[in-house]
Amino acid sequence: MGASRLPVDPIAEARRQWVDHGWTEAAVGMSAVTSIIRAQQLLMQRVDRVLRPFDLSFARFELLRLLAFTREGVLPTSSAVRRLQVHPTSMTSTVARLERDGLVERERHPEDGRALLLRISPPGRELVEQATAALNAEVFADVGLPGAETLDLVRLLARLRQGAGDFADPSVVPEPF
Repeated sequence: MGASRLPVDPIAEARRQWVDHGWTEAAVGMSAVTSIIRAQQLLMQRVDRVLRPFDLSFARFELLRLLAFTREGVLPTSSAVRRLQVHPTSMTSTVARLERDGLVERERHPEDGRALLLRISPPGRELVEQATAALNAEVFADVGLPGAETLDLVRLLARLRQGAGDFADPSVVPEPF
């Protein structure tokens, strides 16, 4: 990794350029947006590396994990779309791949013939448990910041997301908000 390090932070340089070009009021915001996007790229590289041996993308992992969290391993597709905050088209392709690999099954809702239920299969449950253990050990337990700073980051990003309308104030506030 050391050989690919740049001699100067390109985002700091971009901020300097923003100020030099008279866009001072937007320079910090540009730096924030660009920093978040770059941090997301770096984290996704780590996640992809860990999930590659399981032949999972993060989207497929998230759906399997969501299904495994449910009591029966079953969830309506519309609920999965809402909870994972993805477009229905993306969900369709994710489910198709998982179904093809024998990790989930689609079935008609017993009370609403138009709705589909997603059910995690035993191999899907086993795979997501293994992938979760690997992600926990190799990514989530140490994202690259000390624990207190990671918690501060989560809180700040939650405020940003909430301000953008991503979610409402829950009546019972879960940790770490």
